[in-house]
Amino acid sequence: DHCLFYGPPGLGKTTISNIIANELGVHCKITSGPAIEKPGEIAAILNNLSEGDVLFVDEIHRFNKAQQDAFLPHVESGLITLIGATTRSGLLTAPLRARFGINLHFEYYDSETLQRIIERSSSILNVPITAEAAEEIAGRSRGTPRIANALLRRVRDFAQVKGNGRIDLDIAKFSLEALNIDKYGLDEIDNKILLTI
Repeated sequence: DHCLFYGPPGLGKTTISNIIANELGVHCKITSGPAIEKPGEIAAILNNLSEGDVLFVDEIHRFNKAQQDAFLPHVESGLITLIGATTRSGLLTAPLRARFGINLHFEYYDSETLQRIIERSSSILNVPITAEAAEEIAGRSRGTPRIANALLRRVRDFAQVKGNGRIDLDIAKFSLEALNIDKYGLDEIDNKILLTI
């Protein structure tokens, strides 16, 4: 069925879409609302898809009403699987929103899950990491895997330049403090915004 994924950015909506396409044994075409300006561009994308393919549209809420309406006949045809991702599902028209049989709300990850993601990513990067260091990075990742992986890469850089290439708790704390990422995952700009509120 067609899927609507909604929730904050960086939680894995695109990744899940690729997993769905892989499990179905079809291709996944990825586009975004801001990248398509005219209804004719939607038709061009749809014409390049094979039957059963997955079309993933990030920021689908950015389509205007005419663009959303242009999707309806293609969605109803059953020839493709549409996966829409949005941070603002309320901006979808009622007819398009009604076509999504599966509606999933993505929520922030807990620290334990982020720690496992960081440990897996560090093994992919071939960088040894202690459980304490992974926990420290996870705690400053604001519940978001994308941020966790970005912080891991920066900490890895510090470990390679300032340490011995291994990420332990000391190098993790040193790196995150040098990057001005506090214990809540807020950076210098975030804290300046909080001070002005």
